[in-house]
Amino acid sequence: MSANTVTPYQNSAQGKKQQVTQMFNTISGTYDGLNRVISLGSDIKWRKFVVQKVAEIHPTAVLDVATGTGDLAIALTEIEGVKITGLDISEGMLSVGREKVAKRNLTDRITLVQGDSEQLPFADESFDAVTVGFGVRNFEDLEKGLSEIKRVLKPNGRLVVLETSVPEKFPFKQGYHLYTNYVMPLVGKLFSKDRSAYRYLSNSAIHFPYGKKFQEILDKVGYQHTSYHPKTLGGVATIYIANK
Repeated sequence: MSANTVTPYQNSAQGKKQQVTQMFNTISGTYDGLNRVISLGSDIKWRKFVVQKVAEIHPTAVLDVATGTGDLAIALTEIEGVKITGLDISEGMLSVGREKVAKRNLTDRITLVQGDSEQLPFADESFDAVTVGFGVRNFEDLEKGLSEIKRVLKPNGRLVVLETSVPEKFPFKQGYHLYTNYVMPLVGKLFSKDRSAYRYLSNSAIHFPYGKKFQEILDKVGYQHTSYHPKTLGGVATIYIANK
């Protein structure tokens, strides 16, 4: 099974993009709290690493694709003087994000817009850096989404991707499968009104081409100097760096 064929609602006639939009609109109110629980709080540390890698190129304009409720966009404001545009396909997630941005008085630095990651509504070479946090596995067409990101990056711009992955060493690999197959869906079932959503989130992580395979896709799309960095317990998440 490929990452593209893993969908939230297996019996739906809709395509993956429409299903993902519906799913995130449904779970938007509980997503942040559940994300903390499911990642055991490690997602905060992972985002800090992403910010460090973006800060290395001293950007002034950053695009956060699949921004969700804006956690990574907010973290990026640690970079002095940077303006962030967050894009997401789910208006439900964005509405939660706008509240968070307003509460932190960051509306002058963060703009959140609804849009499709595979048809970005921006001119060529608009951004110094692009980030994607836990979003590339939801792309309907992975290579198309990555090509669109490369299009809007300025020359020498940088893409930093944070995505879930599967640990490959004992006992972390076995523990990960137990956690994603049983604990994650149970937590989602207890706290979310959409039981399918968290089973999809675990299934999509398992079938995503993580590590070397995703690096090879970045190379194929035309990125330069690509690298990947497994994080926490042998790689329950991986950070990818690619340059234009």
